[in-house]
Amino acid sequence: MRIIDLKAEDKDLIGQAAQLLYESFIGISLAWPSLEKALEEVYDSISESGDGQISRVAVDQGAVVGWIGGKSMYDGNVWELHPLVVKESFRGKGIGRALVEDLEKLVAERGALTIWLGTDDENGATSLSDTDLYENLEEKISGIKNLKRHPFEFYQKVGFSIVGVMPDANGIGKPDIYMAKRVARKEQK
Repeated sequence: MRIIDLKAEDKDLIGQAAQLLYESFIGISLAWPSLEKALEEVYDSISESGDGQISRVAVDQGAVVGWIGGKSMYDGNVWELHPLVVKESFRGKGIGRALVEDLEKLVAERGALTIWLGTDDENGATSLSDTDLYENLEEKISGIKNLKRHPFEFYQKVGFSIVGVMPDANGIGKPDIYMAKRVARKEQK
């Protein structure tokens, strides 16, 4: 397996990344309800490529087995990890970790301090869903439970911390969980 830049001329890899995104989120999220929407997401990740955007794929024998994107924010101090997806038959084999570490290295080289992400809970996958997050929020976050293989635990394993939530981001009782990780330290002036 190797991790490479996804470029506009890589039509086959773009198609594979879109198919992977679409298939991986069926029944989990309404973010990419069609292959066309997934394809738009992939093209968006490479349309502004350069210093402010990163799109990388994990390729094994010519097949896309994972995809990660990143977008610069806050004058390059913070990067959003969006999205991350690994082919189901390749999960648990270190590909997700390798993609995250690759992105961390690239954004640190560009001067980033932090990577953040939002990981939605649209289907009751954590104890933060279907509850009033406006009451005792700190207690609810510190006691979060994974009910249906929600990816927040993966992100914790690769060093991310929960830094907040957006209640009802996807409808009543369907929050977005915000996670972040420091990737580099800059000298304070």
